[in-house]
Amino acid sequence: MEVEDGAKLCFPQLLNTSCRKPLSPWPQTVTIVFYSISLITVALNLLIIISISHFRQLHIPTNILLLSLAVSDLLVGLLLMPVEVLRKTSCWFLGDFVCSVYTLISVNITSSSVGTIVLISVDRYVAICDPLQYTTKVTGKRVKLCVCLCWFCSIFYSLLFLKDVPTQPGRYQSCYGACVFFYDPISLTVDLVLSFIVPVTVIVALYLRIFAVAVSQARAIRSHITAVTLQHSVTPKAKKSELKAARNLGVLIVVFLIFFCPYYAVSLVSESLVNASSASYVLFVFYCNSGLNPVIYAFLYPWFRKAVKLIVTLQILQPGSCETNML
Repeated sequence: MEVEDGAKLCFPQLLNTSCRKPLSPWPQTVTIVFYSISLITVALNLLIIISISHFRQLHIPTNILLLSLAVSDLLVGLLLMPVEVLRKTSCWFLGDFVCSVYTLISVNITSSSVGTIVLISVDRYVAICDPLQYTTKVTGKRVKLCVCLCWFCSIFYSLLFLKDVPTQPGRYQSCYGACVFFYDPISLTVDLVLSFIVPVTVIVALYLRIFAVAVSQARAIRSHITAVTLQHSVTPKAKKSELKAARNLGVLIVVFLIFFCPYYAVSLVSESLVNASSASYVLFVFYCNSGLNPVIYAFLYPWFRKAVKLIVTLQILQPGSCETNML
């Protein structure tokens, strides 16, 4: 009997303290699909990072924000997706320290993604609602500073939110062979407010304002506003360009919210109402948004399609390729 029980344990030699081998919440084919999505996510976001970093014409403030989002998406595909599959389908043999690092990184990456989405919304708000001051208010240096602050605050938040993990790894483990972390009610409430309610409220409020202004600007363009009004505003062509950019980034943000909201909704529901399999699927669907963003870029941004051709054909290795006209 002890032999049979030991075969079901992660560490058979530790009969009293070893965790039982987990039952995978997914079929094996789904696990393979998740690993494949992880590889695709890494490859696609690497293309975005190379594109924006290499071609000088793409070094504009908005693209710096997209670069930050691509970095967080790359880390999701490189770290969070495969480790999450490993954590759900097999025993945890990497130790308490690696589990602690993974927990911190997962919170850091998620919060940095949300912060970047908020910055993108602010960028479009200024571009549409205050176009004359956009170039002076939104500069490359300021955007880079905001991105650095976003990542720094994400790191600080993850360390504060999981303050016991760095000093007491394994504190929340009831047995050996698992990587779990239990949040106290206060931490869950704070995380709900700072990582979900406040960012989503800001994003929705900004884009509602953007939508209202965009509609009025589109009507002004169609009605051929007078020359006097044009002297105190931007040209219709510039307006159309900003409206198109707001629309494209609006699609990105809406898709993010569609994938993001169910994740928090499920995390707030009692475990008695949501089984482990459903919760695991929702979490991985949220992670899959990181692989979908590059697909959205491919459909909405001609410069990305052109950059991918140059990268795949290795033309970026030619001297002076960074000066290629991409827009």
